[in-house]
Amino acid sequence: MSKPNQPSLFSQEALARLSRAVHGWEEGPLAKTLSRQPEREGEFATSSLPVERLYTPLDIADLDYERDLGFPGEFPFTRGVQPTMYRGRHWTMRQYAGFGTAEESNQKFRYLLGQGQTGISVAFDLPSQLGYDSDDPMAIAEVGQVGVAIDSLYDMETLFEGIPMDRVSTSMTINAPAAVMLAMYVAAAEKQGVPADKLNGTVQNDVLKEYVARGTYIFPPGPSVRLAADIMEYCARNVPQWNTISVSGYHMRDAGSTAAQEIGFTFANACAYIDEALSRGLAIDDFAPRISWIFNTHNNFFEEIAKYRTLRRLWARLLVEKYGSKDPRSQMLRTHTQTGGSTLVAQQPENNIVRAAVQSLAAVIGGVQSIALSCFDEALALPTDDAQRIALRTQQIIAHETGVADTVDPMAGSYFVEHLTNELERQARDYMRQIDEVGGAVKAIETGWVQSQIAEASWRYQQDVDEKREVVVGVNEYREGGEQPPVIFTVDRRLVDHQLKRLDHHRRERDQAAVAASLAALKTACGGSANLLPPILDAVRAYATLGEICGAMREVFGEYQPVTVI
Repeated sequence: MSKPNQPSLFSQEALARLSRAVHGWEEGPLAKTLSRQPEREGEFATSSLPVERLYTPLDIADLDYERDLGFPGEFPFTRGVQPTMYRGRHWTMRQYAGFGTAEESNQKFRYLLGQGQTGISVAFDLPSQLGYDSDDPMAIAEVGQVGVAIDSLYDMETLFEGIPMDRVSTSMTINAPAAVMLAMYVAAAEKQGVPADKLNGTVQNDVLKEYVARGTYIFPPGPSVRLAADIMEYCARNVPQWNTISVSGYHMRDAGSTAAQEIGFTFANACAYIDEALSRGLAIDDFAPRISWIFNTHNNFFEEIAKYRTLRRLWARLLVEKYGSKDPRSQMLRTHTQTGGSTLVAQQPENNIVRAAVQSLAAVIGGVQSIALSCFDEALALPTDDAQRIALRTQQIIAHETGVADTVDPMAGSYFVEHLTNELERQARDYMRQIDEVGGAVKAIETGWVQSQIAEASWRYQQDVDEKREVVVGVNEYREGGEQPPVIFTVDRRLVDHQLKRLDHHRRERDQAAVAASLAALKTACGGSANLLPPILDAVRAYATLGEICGAMREVFGEYQPVTVI
C-alpha cells in the first residue's frame, strides 16, 4: 500500500541511486558497444510515441499502484474488468461473417458455431449499410458483395432461422441504419418466441466515426446522434441485456490514426452520445453499463498491450470525473477487438496469418473481452472457409497452448509498458481537450478537424513505408518475383438474382396499406422529438423494407454532404 508521504512505488533515494547507475552504464558499457557497433539506422517509435533504448523505474517514477493500477475488477480497471479475467472464462471468439443472401449467411453462421465459435458477428453488404434496398439503382452492383443483404424482416428471420436468439450473442456491425436493423432483430426474435429482454448482443450504432473514417453515413450528424441516443434510451428500458452502442476506434485506426488518436477521438465521440442521452433525462448509470467498444489491434506489440490498459483506466476516470458515475459497471470498459484490416497485404498473403496471430496475442495480454481475426485472404476478397478456420484456430491456440490466459495482466510492472500506458493516456487526454476547444466531437467532425488529423497521420505513415523507414514484409522488403494471387472467395452472382426475386415476392405478399400507414407515422415522428424506435418497429413489423424506412427518414432529415479536408 502507498504511504501518505510516498505516492510513488520508488523512494527518492532509490531513484537518485538508479540515476547515477544509469549514467555510469551509459558512459561505460553502452558507449563502448556503440563505438564498435552503432545501432540500426532510422527512428525507433510506436505509432504515437518515440521508443527509448532502455526503460527503468526513472520512466515511471510517479507511478502509484493504487491510483494508477489497482486490482483487477476494481477502479481504475487498468489491470482488467474482472478479478479473475481469463482464469474464469476465455474471451468471446467471433468471426466477422456474412455474404450474399440470408440463406447463405445462415449456413455460414451455423458452420462457424459448429467449429466452436461462441458468438455471431454479422457483416452487412454495402447497400444495407447505406440504407438502400437490393433493387435500388444505387445498390445493384454491390448486393451481397461485402456482407449479407438484408432488405426486410423477412431476410432477418431467414438469417437466424434455426439459431436460438436467446442463447447466442450477436454483434451487428451497422451504423447509420442501426435503429432499423435492431428493430428487425427484435421483431425476428419475437417470431421465435424470444422476448426482447432475453436478447444479448451489440449493435455498433456509432455513426460519428462514419463521417471521419468510413463513409457509410446517411443523415447529417444531428439526426444521426439523435437516432443513436434513441437506441440507448429504448434499450435501457426494453432490451436491458443489449449493448446499445459499440463506440468504434477500429475504423479511425484503419483510416490511419495513431493509437493515441484512436483513444482520444473515440472517447470524444462517446461523450457526444452520452451528452445526448443525458439530455433525455437518463442518469449516467442507467445506460453507461451497456456501452461497449470495438478497437483495432495493429502490429506494435507493446503499444497495443498498453493501449488496452490505457483505455480502461482513462474511461473509468472520465466516467467518475466528468459524469459522476457511481456504478462500477459504468466505469468498466469492455471491448471487442478485431485485428487490423489495414495491416493485411495482398503480397504474400500467408504472412497475414502471422500478423493476425501477433495482434490477437497483444489483445489477449491487453485484457479484451472479445476478439475477431481479420483473415489472411481479406486483402484479396471475402474470406474463404479455410481462412476463417485458421483465424478461429489461432485464437484457440492462444487460449489453450500459450499460457498467456493463466494470469491477469501479465505485462504489469514492465517499465516500458507502464510508461507507454501513461504516455498514451496523456496524449489521448490532449486530443480530447483540443476537440472540446473546437466545440465538441460533432463540431470537430463538421469542420473537418478530426479528418485532417487522421489524414496527416496516415500520410506520415505512408511516407515512412515509401522511404523504407517502416518495413512491411513482402511489400517494401523481402519481396518475391512472379507472385500469383491465390484462389479466393467470390460471391455467386446467382445469389444476387435470387435476392432480387425474394424482395419482389416479399413486396407483393405484404399488406401495402399497413406499410404506407407505418411509413407515414414514422415521417411524422421524425418531425418531432419522440423516440423513433417504436415507429420504426411498427414499420418493420409491417414488413416495410430497409430502403423504404430509411427513405422516409431521408425525406425529413436530408442527407449528409461531406466537408473537403485539406
